[in-house]
Amino acid sequence: MSEDTNREEQSTKKSGRKKSKRGEMSFLEHLEELRWHIIRSVLAISGFAVLAFINKRIIFDVILFSPKTPEFWTNRMFVKLSEYLGVESLKINQNELQLISYNMAGQFSTHIWTSIIAGFILASPFVIYEFWKFIKPALYEKEQKYASGAVFFTSVLFITGILFGYYLIVPLSIDFLGSYNVSPDVPNQIQINSYISSVTSIVIASGVVFLLPVFAYFLSKVGILTPAFMKHYRRHAYVLMFLLGAIITPPDVFSQVMVSLPLVFLYEVGIFISWRVVKKREKEMNEA
Repeated sequence: MSEDTNREEQSTKKSGRKKSKRGEMSFLEHLEELRWHIIRSVLAISGFAVLAFINKRIIFDVILFSPKTPEFWTNRMFVKLSEYLGVESLKINQNELQLISYNMAGQFSTHIWTSIIAGFILASPFVIYEFWKFIKPALYEKEQKYASGAVFFTSVLFITGILFGYYLIVPLSIDFLGSYNVSPDVPNQIQINSYISSVTSIVIASGVVFLLPVFAYFLSKVGILTPAFMKHYRRHAYVLMFLLGAIITPPDVFSQVMVSLPLVFLYEVGIFISWRVVKKREKEMNEA
């Protein structure tokens, strides 16, 4: 029995796995610890949601409703760019979109759900930190070392994606969808829930898309994703990205490229990260 124990200890040392209490926990104990991570995350989201609910004017008038006005920064920059290039179609959101609410409790329920979404976005760095704390003990010591900045970079990428979606994709989408009609006889009367759900879904989706390098890293670590796979489907990904840019932007090449290029760049970064991970794993296997 002692020889088997010694073998296990030597195998553990060779593999470089950090000994921790987590490794000796049962399945139910893992679930219990996960529950507390979720509880702390929910409390953080709830706290920021209450803060957002109290600051109604900032959340709605300053943040959510600004992209549909001509005074919004992106809309003003497009007007200047239009005048500089002499392309009239670049001017966006010059006629402010009017919103309506036809449900008795529509605005109140919208206020609550919007506050929850704002709370999630504001608490996202803490939520990412809690998720990282849960999975960190399951990693090897070297993996923990290389992924030491995971919380910081993941948070930065997610927030950057949200800002990209808010300042670029949202104004372009509002201009296209808000002014599109199948017939002059059908005026657009945008319901407030529809407007806010479109804005929030765009910014959150942009934040998730900007996490592509993080997904590439972890999926490559577990062997699900390879650089060869990403290179093979590179053209398909490019087509989807430029198609997305063509759908949400005005009918000019400049706007389409401006939306699509950051996505293309992130895809190429994901390929590079996947290549580094695979190379490092092959090197370790050869040394072993």
